Amino acid sequence: MTRPPTAAQRRVIDAAEPVTGRLRGTPAQLAALVRHGLAFRHPRPPHDHFLTPTGHRVREAVPEPPAALPPKADGGEVFAARVGGEEEAGAAGPARVREVHSAWQGLLELRRMTNTDGGTDRPCGWERAHLVRAAALALEAAGRRPAGPGGGDGYRVRATPQPEAVAVHGPDDATLRACAATLEEAGWQVGEHTDPRTRTRYLLASPRRM
Repeated sequence: MTRPPTAAQRRVIDAAEPVTGRLRGTPAQLAALVRHGLAFRHPRPPHDHFLTPTGHRVREAVPEPPAALPPKADGGEVFAARVGGEEEAGAAGPARVREVHSAWQGLLELRRMTNTDGGTDRPCGWERAHLVRAAALALEAAGRRPAGPGGGDGYRVRATPQPEAVAVHGPDDATLRACAATLEEAGWQVGEHTDPRTRTRYLLASPRRM
């Protein structure tokens, strides 16, 4: 891309569906986004348009809350994958379960569309660019419990100095084993480590590429 998107193009980008990046706009707007490398036209019917990784980066250029997925296209509140330890995690219940399930299905669709072989068994570029959010969504979608604001039971996903790895903490070995199994099933490579200072065990997880 050689220049920033116009205001009209930016509105189309900002209104893309959460996670999948599905776009809605006039044919001229969509064609312009394709020309600038911000969108692509899916080869299979109904030939919808979706954001490319560059398009996702343009949309997310404005800082957003930690662990937040892109704003919903319907103008609703931002979906936040629970990383554990949030002060205000919101209500848990059937509505949250449906929301998490929808976000996870959207992420699988994004994998199918953006992985070169269409595979959904490993993370895609969006996940590698949003490690904490992606790992937290995989855990929550599998029914794992995030830790509350005071710690205790549940997982906590945190960034690490390593460029493609997150740390997953838990209150006990059983929680760590369950989280490791979930992430491995979701296409992550997981290893167990010991903090040299505190001697506590934690997981180090990275998106699998093959």
